[in-house]
Amino acid sequence: MRRIITLLWLTAALSAFAKKEVAAVQPRQLSLVRVNVTGQSFDYFRPWQKRAPFSKRALGAVLSQGRVLVTADLVADQNYVELERAETGDKMAASVEVVDYEANLALVLPQDKNFLQGLPPLEITNDTVVGDRLAALQLEQTGALVVTDGLVTGVQVTRYPTDVGQFLTYRVSIPLQYRDNSYTVPLVKNNKLAGLLLRYDPRSQLMDVIPGPIITHFLKDAAKPNYPGFPTLGFDYFPTRDPQLRKYAGETGPGAGVYVTGVEPGTSVARASLQAGDIITGIDGFDIDSNGNYIDTLYKKLEFTNLLTSRAYAGESVPFKLQRQGKPMQITVTLDHRNTADYVIPPYAHDEAPRYLVLGGLVFQELSRQYLREWGANWIKDAPQRFVYLDRFQWELFPEGHRRVVILSQVLPVNGTIGYEDFGYLTVTKVNGKEIHSLEDLAAAVKDPVDGFYKVETEEHPREIPLDAAQVRADEGALHDSYGIPILEHLK
Repeated sequence: MRRIITLLWLTAALSAFAKKEVAAVQPRQLSLVRVNVTGQSFDYFRPWQKRAPFSKRALGAVLSQGRVLVTADLVADQNYVELERAETGDKMAASVEVVDYEANLALVLPQDKNFLQGLPPLEITNDTVVGDRLAALQLEQTGALVVTDGLVTGVQVTRYPTDVGQFLTYRVSIPLQYRDNSYTVPLVKNNKLAGLLLRYDPRSQLMDVIPGPIITHFLKDAAKPNYPGFPTLGFDYFPTRDPQLRKYAGETGPGAGVYVTGVEPGTSVARASLQAGDIITGIDGFDIDSNGNYIDTLYKKLEFTNLLTSRAYAGESVPFKLQRQGKPMQITVTLDHRNTADYVIPPYAHDEAPRYLVLGGLVFQELSRQYLREWGANWIKDAPQRFVYLDRFQWELFPEGHRRVVILSQVLPVNGTIGYEDFGYLTVTKVNGKEIHSLEDLAAAVKDPVDGFYKVETEEHPREIPLDAAQVRADEGALHDSYGIPILEHLK
């Protein structure tokens, strides 16, 4: 009985202590502000219209020079951004200064720089390791601070939401509770910013965190006149654990490094003459083992891509140690960032309307991963597999680059499309005999019909779709009136 009473007393004492600690921490001491965002995202199934308006709330971290750090997901497709002082409720309009959707980070500035006066900027800590404890900060609707303690259980390199490149990530075990400002959750260590919430699984109570080193990298680049972005890897690879693979590649000496399976045309590694079949054994003075790991000075064993995407900066020259057909050699790679405009099938698109062209009820678009994501979180399995294949292997399929893949996404029923209603998800190859590599090509091809018809050729069945040019013109009014399409061509 005495033991039970002692345990109850100890539990109550710990609970009281925890509440006391939370109450003693004020939002102004930790330099946090609410960030309220309203906006509208674009509908890629109906590219002429937007989705219903949305509103998001988050907790931003106040940094130096009157800036507030949030995730890029928060401000994507925003129409209005507002900062709110948690302790007073005062509000101020703000603008997005810099955004990086690949690293999922953004900087927000209030219209009046004095709005954040009295909030000392948060310092950033870059020394978090496995075993450290981090505190996730959230706010109740009343403004009360909620602090949830978590344990760092891993440091790894993972893909971020845009699925472009791999970046350093903390894995944290934490029983996070939903709050209305949970879209961006800062995590602190000794009252210094250690990271921001990247994703959270409530079932396993595991959180992935955008870590301090990625934030520091982003802020250093954001201070430049033109934000350069994180370096792009530019090649595919495979571990060399298999002795048969090492023998096939002609590797000499102890097994180590990663086998290059493909190099993306136009990237920095391609310009530096990296080739498929090379084995990369070292980067920037760090040796790479047969699993693709190197020994980091802080995190110990870590995937080698961290040396290129997180530690290095665009514009820097980095030495690569290689074996090519058993012969050791070295190349120097001047790293750069690949912009979405340089992709055949862009990996993401925000803050701009999708391009399209409607011809007699046939809706043409340029294939993008943003379009594929309309099928939901499981788009890799649920989206048309032909399009997923084109996205996944775009460098091998279109090594020449400098083009887009034009698709017939759907057919709207009008008089001129009778019998064509079931067509859709087709890859357009030619129109009126002219090859189509962009919507501009398509717009030029349909200016002059041939013998009174437009002939659309596709990669898949039915291979050819004829349209009567006179009927196309006659159906324009129905497309405006019945489907609410304000303009039939948007190419900007």
